[in-house]
Amino acid sequence: MAVAGNIKVKEKSNPKGIVKFFKDLKAEAKRITWPSKKDIKKATIAVVSFSLIFVIFVGLLDYGFQNLYKLIFK
Repeated sequence: MAVAGNIKVKEKSNPKGIVKFFKDLKAEAKRITWPSKKDIKKATIAVVSFSLIFVIFVGLLDYGFQNLYKLIFK
């Protein structure tokens, strides 16, 4: 709200700005180049493989530190 003297004047929202935003959004969405199915499969396999290796690595570290803790504080 803007104040002019003692009278409060409510500013109007600009509907053209909202419409322009969505038109621009649609135009930008058309420019997106999506990867091929082959690329998506490769990336998915890489992520799953890395995740499994990481889970195994952290599990082995946990097991090792757990046994080390038991050995030290026995």
